[in-house]
Formats: sequence, structure tokens, C-alpha cells
Amino acid sequence: MTSPLDDPTFRESVGRELVRFADLQRRRLAEVDDEVAGLVDAAADFVGGGKLLRPLFCYAGWLIGGGAPDDARIARAASAFEWLQGSALVHDDLMDGSDTRRGRPSVHRAFEQTHRSEGRVGDPERFGEQVAVLLGDLLLSWADDVIRSVPQDADWHLTDALAYWNLAKSEVIAGQYLDIVAQTRDRLDADDALRVVRFKSAKYTVERPLHIGAALAGAAPELIEGLSAVALPLGEAFQLRDDVLGVFGDPATTGKPAGDDLREGKRTVLIARAAERSDARRLFSLLGRDDTVEELTALIDESGARADVEAEIGRLEARSDAALAALGDHAVAILGPLARATTRRVR
Repeated sequence: MTSPLDDPTFRESVGRELVRFADLQRRRLAEVDDEVAGLVDAAADFVGGGKLLRPLFCYAGWLIGGGAPDDARIARAASAFEWLQGSALVHDDLMDGSDTRRGRPSVHRAFEQTHRSEGRVGDPERFGEQVAVLLGDLLLSWADDVIRSVPQDADWHLTDALAYWNLAKSEVIAGQYLDIVAQTRDRLDADDALRVVRFKSAKYTVERPLHIGAALAGAAPELIEGLSAVALPLGEAFQLRDDVLGVFGDPATTGKPAGDDLREGKRTVLIARAAERSDARRLFSLLGRDDTVEELTALIDESGARADVEAEIGRLEARSDAALAALGDHAVAILGPLARATTRRVR
């Protein structure tokens, strides 16, 4: 069985589903007003060009659960994760005050610029923020529409899958809330930071997509449980890699300025480890500023926090690999290459 990572047909199918659905929404909402059609264009443009990581994990779950590789329904269902992720990213960028996403202006900044360039009245920043809230909500609505729109047959177990889908939406919001709360505390605990990682990213990036794909195929509860054992450490490793790239990544590949997480003051596991290994008071005095990124990056590296997080990624990979091996060769062939690409990526 070929890994989803090596299946260009599935990627192309997901891309077509994204375009198809955006075109449908554009036709529907253009009847409201031409301005709304512009909002649809912005939503479709924001989601386009992603890595399709969550749809790929959904497809992997489908294949491991016994679904047919040539079933067109799974591409449509899996594409819902791109709209869900888009919603989370738009809102996340707004809350973090991020200026860029994938090398382009974030949604709130793009609409702020539009306001200025068109000479509109009112506050450009507030306009951008308001549009970003609405666009993120629209994307979340679309995600629901898509996953529920697949034609129903006896072998398509949507009710089972929707239970995991609903959990995924609630969990990512809960994780985002925990992240916001963490910014208000005068301490930073690595366990708390890991909890944010698990709910804000790990579950909806790896575990729930695997669950939903497998559930759609009619997988037994024992397989769903086995997939969790693979997914949770893998998802945590994914986010830890993201934390490292947020500080030490190459802007040419990440699409964000180097050290952007530091400017935004993100309380990541990497920062928590650095605080444990260095002068925490000095570290927090440097965090969240534009003029201290280079100094703070050096402090994190010299403290050994980067090496510590890399070692933790390795331990999480090993746990995930062991759980995957327990599922058998069929699952290893499908999920193994995708798992490695997830934790060893450069963007």
C-alpha cells in the first residue's frame, strides 16, 4: 500500500474539492453583494497552497481503516480540514498580532492595507480585525458544510466520524484559550505548555484526522484507540518542530520572519525549557519585543533548550513509531513516511 505522501492523485483531488467548493460559495454569495464575493476570494486564496497535512492524515486513517484508495468521497471529506485549519490560522494570526502568513500579509493586515489603499473612512486596523473575525467564522462554517455534504451510502459512516469532528473543533478552541491564558501568567511551566500543544495542535493536526478517516471507513474502536497511541506523541512532536522553526527556521522556507514567535511573545515549550535552563527574569524581559530577537535567540540556543526540545522530538518519534509498529505492516506502510515528514520538515 502506497503512503498518502506519495499519492499525487489524492492531493490533486483535495485541491479540486477546495476550488469546487469555493466556486460554489462565490456564486451563492455574489448574489448578496459584490463586496461579499471579495470575501470569498480572500478565503479561498488564504486556504490555497497549504501542505494538506491534515487531509493526508485523514486519508491515511481511511486507508488503515479499510477504505478504498480510489473512493472520491474521502477527498471531499478530508478537504474540510483545510477550511478548519484556515479558520484557526486566521483567528490565531489576529490574536497573536502576526503580520505575515506563508510569506504574505496575514488576513487582518491584508484587509487593513485594502482599507488604506481604497481610501475608506474609519480605522484601517479595526476594519482588518473585524474582517478577520468574520472570515475565520466563515471558514469554520464551510468546514462543517463540506464534511456533511458527501453523498451518503451504507458504507459511509458519517455519524461515527462526526463525533470526532465535533471534538476536534472544540479541542482546538480549548487549546487556543489555554494559550491565551498562558500569556497572562507570571510563570511558565513546561507541562502547561505541553498541554497547550496537545489541544491546540496535536489533536486536530494528527489524531482527529486519523480518527475521522478511520471512522468513515467503519473502523473498530480498537483500531481508533491504536491510532491515538500513534497520533498523540506524533502530533506533539509536530508542534515542537513548529516551535523550533518559529525561532530558528529559514524565512525563505517558513514564510515568516525569523524569530517571529519571539516578537509575538509566544509561551512555547522551547521558551519554557529555556526559562528552566537560564535566567528566567532576563528571558522574559526580552520576550515579546522587536529589538531583542537576536539576543533572545542566542540565549535560547546557549541555554541548551533547543537541543533539549530536539531530544524530546526524538523521544516522541520513538513512542509513535512503537505504537505504529503494533498496528502492523499495513499501517506502517501507509503512515510511516507521513509521520517522518511531519516531524522532520523545514517549514
